[in-house]
Amino acid sequence: MARSKVNLWETHSSTVLSITLVLFLLGLCLMVEYHSYRATRDMQERITFKVDLVPDITDEAAMMLKTRIETIPSVKHVDYISRQQAAEIFSEDLDDDFVSFIGYNPLYPSMMVNLRADYLPETSQTGRDESIKHFADEVKNLEFVTGVTYQETVVKELNDVFYKVTWFLIIFMALLVIVSILMISSTIRIALYAQRDTIRTMQLVGAKSGFIAHPFLARSLWYGLLGALIAILILAIATGIFNQSLAGLDLLNRTHLYWYLGIAALIIIMGIVLSYLSTLFAVRRYLRQNN
Repeated sequence: MARSKVNLWETHSSTVLSITLVLFLLGLCLMVEYHSYRATRDMQERITFKVDLVPDITDEAAMMLKTRIETIPSVKHVDYISRQQAAEIFSEDLDDDFVSFIGYNPLYPSMMVNLRADYLPETSQTGRDESIKHFADEVKNLEFVTGVTYQETVVKELNDVFYKVTWFLIIFMALLVIVSILMISSTIRIALYAQRDTIRTMQLVGAKSGFIAHPFLARSLWYGLLGALIAILILAIATGIFNQSLAGLDLLNRTHLYWYLGIAALIIIMGIVLSYLSTLFAVRRYLRQNN
């Protein structure tokens, strides 16, 4: 009897451990996806669109144009750089007063514009390109504007990296779900085998499959919940460690709280669902083979 209890405890603990490991990896993937998404959005909003202006524009007209550009819904921030400011910036970069050397200022005034990440569609690269082109065309048609330039290659490469990371994580999480179902099903079959005498006795007295499966299915819900809570605890500890080691990431920023709570809730739901479905699959298969 003691031997049976030990085996049963080992089976229970291995089941919870399997669920915990899988849910921790799934939660880690969700955290990576979330922070890569946030990092991509931040970098998108740092990309500067240079709006070239006519050389003889007055400061008053430039301020009116700046206000007009700021009213465009997709615009987050606008800086006006006059010819004098452009010359000062260029001189600082060269560490030399090039205006005095050549005798005049060849630089034109400009507006430096940053777009909102919300303005760029997340569904496709084509949609992003069209949105940026629409913004550029709209600004080009404004008075005093001679052209709009931006680092098109950087924008495309940034979006490509994000999409590649996203698809890799989706495929990896799908594989984890499949592996988790197989792992949990295997441990449940071991538990069923450990109680084969009891199950066989219940079958002989006429117990239906649903009645026999009920205790295992009910227990699977607790397995899933316990495994999810342990996975969330480990994930929280790991996040704290990473935040101390890599302070620049600012993983414990208050703005992330609601997303972390959402990820935790998703882990709990996935833990319960995966554990229940795996147990249901294993119990039905075992009872069908030993009926």
